[in-house]
Amino acid sequence: MGQLSKKTYKALLKPMELELVSMARWLRETGARVVVVFEGRDTAGKGGAIDAVRKRLNPRQCRVVALPKPNDRESGQWYFQRYACHLPAAGEIVLFDRSWYNRAGVEKVMGYASEDEVEQFLAQAPVFEKQLVDDGILLFKYWLCCDQEKQEERFAERREDPLKRWKLSPIDLKARECYEDYTRAREAMLRATHTAHAPWTLVDFNDQKLGRLSLIRNLLDRLPDTRLPGPVAGLPPLEEAPKKERFTVIEPIPDFPTD
Repeated sequence: MGQLSKKTYKALLKPMELELVSMARWLRETGARVVVVFEGRDTAGKGGAIDAVRKRLNPRQCRVVALPKPNDRESGQWYFQRYACHLPAAGEIVLFDRSWYNRAGVEKVMGYASEDEVEQFLAQAPVFEKQLVDDGILLFKYWLCCDQEKQEERFAERREDPLKRWKLSPIDLKARECYEDYTRAREAMLRATHTAHAPWTLVDFNDQKLGRLSLIRNLLDRLPDTRLPGPVAGLPPLEEAPKKERFTVIEPIPDFPTD
C-alpha cells in the first residue's frame, strides 16, 4: 500500500481541524482540561502529529511542553514534579512532546536511570495519572510506532537535509543500535501503565500522514460531545463611518558611511 498523498491528507484533515476548533471552544466554555501525551520511536513523527493538532488552535490555549534534560535542581526533585507544573488550567489543552515516560524509555535504555528508579516510576506512574484523572483532567496517551527500516530512512533524510539535521542528536545516533532494547522497554512500560483510567493507544506511523489522521480521529472520538451552538454570524454595523488609518511615512535609514 502506497503512502497517503498530500492532497488526500489535506482533504481528510480539514474537517478534523474544524472539530479541533470546536473542541477548543468547548474547553473554553466548560473549563475542561485536556492532556495529550505523545511518545514513540525516534523519527516516528511526534512533532508533525503535535503540529497537526495545534496548528489551528490559539497558542494561549493550546500549549506544547517539550522539556530538556533536568537541571541539577530538578534532578533532586520528586520525578513527576517538573511535569506537574505544566499541567493545564481550566479551558486549556497541553500536548506533551515526550513526557514523564522518558524514565521508562530513553533513561532506562541509555542507563540514565537505575533499575530501582525505573521500577519505582512504573509503580508510581499509574497512581500519579489516577490523581490527574480523579481531579477531572482528560488524559490521552499515544505511542507512535514505526519499523526499524522506516526509522533508518528517516535518520538518513535528517542527515542529508540541513533543515532537519538539528533533529539528529547524539542520543538518536546511539539509539539506532538499541531498537530491540526500546521494544522491550516499551512492552514493560505498557504492562505496568496501561490502565483503565489512563490507557495507551498505539498508532502506526510508518505512514506519518495516515498516522496523524488516525491519532486525531481517535482523540476527537474519545472526547465528550464538544459541539456547542455556533457564534452569531455577521458583525453589527458600526455606529459611525469607518475611520481611515492615520500614519506617518518613515523615511529609510541612510546607509552608514564606509570610510
